[in-house]
Amino acid sequence: MTTSLSLRDARRIVLAAQGFGRRPEQSTAAHFRKTLDRLGLFQIDSVNVLARAHYLPAFSRIGGYDRALLEDAAWGPKQRRRMFEYWAHEASLLPLDLHPLLRWRMARADRGEIGYRALKRFAVERRPEAQAVLDRITGDGPMTAAAFENGSSKSGWWEWSHTKHALEWLFWSGQITTATRRGSFARVYDLPARVLPKAVLDLPTPDAATAQRALIERSARALGVAIAADLRDYFRLKPEEADHAIAAQADAGILVPVRVEGWSQNAWLHRDAPAPRKINGAALLAPFDPLIWERDRAERLFGFRYRIEIYVPQAKRTHGYYVLPFLMDEALVARVDLKSDRQAGKLLAHRVTLEPGAPSDTIERLTVELERLASWLGLAQVSIGVIIRAD
Repeated sequence: MTTSLSLRDARRIVLAAQGFGRRPEQSTAAHFRKTLDRLGLFQIDSVNVLARAHYLPAFSRIGGYDRALLEDAAWGPKQRRRMFEYWAHEASLLPLDLHPLLRWRMARADRGEIGYRALKRFAVERRPEAQAVLDRITGDGPMTAAAFENGSSKSGWWEWSHTKHALEWLFWSGQITTATRRGSFARVYDLPARVLPKAVLDLPTPDAATAQRALIERSARALGVAIAADLRDYFRLKPEEADHAIAAQADAGILVPVRVEGWSQNAWLHRDAPAPRKINGAALLAPFDPLIWERDRAERLFGFRYRIEIYVPQAKRTHGYYVLPFLMDEALVARVDLKSDRQAGKLLAHRVTLEPGAPSDTIERLTVELERLASWLGLAQVSIGVIIRAD
């Protein structure tokens, strides 16, 4: 039997599943760990016009946490690691318990079954070149891609683009991982055995079908209510990798079929998803926040059409360069083009665009959230530029 959900109830379930409406008065390491477990990943992005995007989802949910918690969990000493880098929903920071669940993807990359054409070649005819790169890391220790340029006289294989592709294939296939990040966020590669806790690497490797079922369950838990495409998208699973898993989790009663008001496709509800009567709170959302990273889903849930405009020529931008949607209670009510002016110690809100029907107190509550964000980023002032009402 399929249950019907109003769009409002679906939104509340989604927001609760994503951890909104529960911001603590003072965030702790425990709050950060719970957020990581709830979301299952932070998407990595190197753009630093405001703050790098992987820092922002936790702030949006728990407020001004210590960013050193993320850095230590992601790139700190081996014994304190709680995350690893891998391709999940794009480049991602993932909790360590997901490592076994992605080894089937590493194995497929190792066999040359996935990845772009230049990458796949290192699984077959160019494997000796990749092995030479791996041997150098094994012998010399952690290295950036740029460091291989210094070895150009040792071998004809150290040409920049070829070496970069070899490193990416080794990373994709799980033979190397990220030890840390340096300078302008350059990845430093090393062997997993030297970076990740032995207890994690010793965890048993499930078969692909079992791992995919587990990933779908994690997706459903993080999303609350989702169509099949949403469930696949969370960890970038293809239909042939996900559809059997969705069916299996439905048969197990973990996924409950629902119809959501206004949605053309059937949806799935995680059986343990809370269904609050109301969501209160405010949050600025990074462009790669899991609440909105799937743009069609954001439109289905909130009637909010959102596209990042970083790569759009300035004259053709509609809302600005680095625009964050503003969530207020249960709606996306504004867009804010933000920049950290670190030299002047200011958070610049170049442009605020209010959505049609935005409540009268939107600017007041947005200002409070901007001040919180500025304080967290170590900026002393907030400067709000032009305010535009879309309606």
